Amino acid sequence: MSDKHITLAVLDMAGTTVADDGLVLRAFDAAATGAGIETEGPQRDRARQYVLDTMGQSKIAVFRAMLGDEERARAADLAFEAAYDALIDEVDITPIPGAVEAISALRAAGVKVALTTGFSRTTQDRLLNALGWNAIADLTLAPSDAGRGRPYPDMVLTALLRLGIDAVDQVAVLGDTTSDIASGPAAGARIVAGTLTGAHDAAQLRAAGATHVVASVAEFADLILDRI
Repeated sequence: MSDKHITLAVLDMAGTTVADDGLVLRAFDAAATGAGIETEGPQRDRARQYVLDTMGQSKIAVFRAMLGDEERARAADLAFEAAYDALIDEVDITPIPGAVEAISALRAAGVKVALTTGFSRTTQDRLLNALGWNAIADLTLAPSDAGRGRPYPDMVLTALLRLGIDAVDQVAVLGDTTSDIASGPAAGARIVAGTLTGAHDAAQLRAAGATHVVASVAEFADLILDRI
């Protein structure tokens, strides 16, 4: 294990660095309706709960598990992207308070920052464009850029390789879901922090393997910078 300080921070987007005003759930509802899931009743309730439980995972993987059919899953994923794109101008997409300053402070201190997502590359780019964040980080990654989405370690490890980080114990991960958290220990990250600005609570995040739970990305940045 390296004795160096953290040199890479891998940050989730929606719920962690970005507040999307419920956009993900609205787009999922539209996609579920398009996939033929009844709009009310037990099947819809189960689908909504599954979406909440799997927040942070690759959206195509969620639809595969939910629908059990590749063709329907791909159609639902395309419907999700279309709904997200159509709705993004109707909601208030904003950075989590302190997110821009936290990312800037980390990079100014020499910590590279990668932004990751469970969205497709197309949807992630739409979100980055809406925020004006195309140059805010050293790297942005969608599941298709790495191989698999969360809870697998692929995006964390891809960020490490692409940004030339020497060892996995120089990596810190931040996310608001249990899937975000699970990807950190799987990749060998030294710090795996859960933030309380998104989908899951402190108990869920700790049960998933969080080494720290923070109020927000701003507190996470302080945690990293205090160790440099």
